[in-house]
Amino acid sequence: MAVKLRHGVFMAPFHKMDENPTLLFQQDMQLIQLLDELGFHEAWIGEHHSAGMETISSPELFIAAVAERTRNIRLGTGVVSLPYHNPLMVADRIVQLDHMTRGRVMFGVGPGLLASDALMLGIDPSVQRDRMAEGLDVILRLFNGEVVTEKTDWYTLVEASLHLPPYSKPYPEVCVASAVTPSGGRLAGKYDLGMLCVAAGENAGFNALDVNWAIAGEVAAEHGRTMDPSRLRLVVGMHLAETREEALEQVRFGLREQVDYLNNNMPRIFVPDGVDLVDWYVEQGAAVIGTPDDAIARIERLYQKTPEIGAILLNAHDWATWEHTKKSYELYARYVMPHFEGYNTPRQNSYDWVTAHQQELTDKRKIAARAMFDKHEAEWAQKRAAYPARPGQGMEAAFG
Repeated sequence: MAVKLRHGVFMAPFHKMDENPTLLFQQDMQLIQLLDELGFHEAWIGEHHSAGMETISSPELFIAAVAERTRNIRLGTGVVSLPYHNPLMVADRIVQLDHMTRGRVMFGVGPGLLASDALMLGIDPSVQRDRMAEGLDVILRLFNGEVVTEKTDWYTLVEASLHLPPYSKPYPEVCVASAVTPSGGRLAGKYDLGMLCVAAGENAGFNALDVNWAIAGEVAAEHGRTMDPSRLRLVVGMHLAETREEALEQVRFGLREQVDYLNNNMPRIFVPDGVDLVDWYVEQGAAVIGTPDDAIARIERLYQKTPEIGAILLNAHDWATWEHTKKSYELYARYVMPHFEGYNTPRQNSYDWVTAHQQELTDKRKIAARAMFDKHEAEWAQKRAAYPARPGQGMEAAFG
């Protein structure tokens, strides 16, 4: 792999409807702290305003809080729904976070996924992608130090500029959400952005992966650039346990609630009547529910579709209990991450070399040990010869 694979989480989040939302905010922050300790590289935090399960409305507020509790993990907005905000306000908030996190913030953007969010704001969902493109263009110009005067049907800017330059140079990394349609790939190619492929674990999103990445590459080429695969991020749903049977049983805690929630927003997961949901989910390849080996196999399948990937982002969810969820991330860090990072290859090579030379090494150790015994006996023999014991007395007397 030419590109070093990073690992992270994409936190919408998805929370069961019967739990205390106040405590769930604390749990979400605890999860990011755990990921930081386990060596995960990134965490992307979503923005949603309706429908029930996805409880974070301001990724910037969450990032500001969790940045104080972590040391290394990078924190991204996953994503800011640009049509909902004045672009100057968004740019100012991201630059402030860039300074507060000393460059750990990443800026993910999207059109807004939930139609219910848009309707509450009086926005026609059919205009969201165009408005995202307009807002993104202005924000990038502001990041670059431009003064913007511009009036559209949804925002007005008069000699607008940032009064703080970004902490990161030239500005924080920017990524655009991409699911099935080509809009994300077109913007990524046009503006030289990263891509957050939020549906890579689903069949439709998986099938569109190489198409949308190719579209991004074609648009980038029109602007004299090539796409950087290190900024390609794929979101996949996973739950891991020591055995596949344990994982399947554990997700019965909450998988049904998330499927019902997704279908409540827009029917798209059609489970045949009388079929076990968990078994069907695995058979359809909708997620990895199994062991670290299953996770490795899924990521290798993604490499067959897209040979170079920057990061795998695990979709945060409440499929299992909190304790089992934490264990899933720990198993991923212990076994999946080192597999792709190659940390254990030198160790295995060393072990194999010792195996191949086992007899030679054993013989040398025996010879060395025998030589030490022989040397010891020879030295004692010399001492006994030089200091003979008096009659009737032992060696202690001779050398005491």
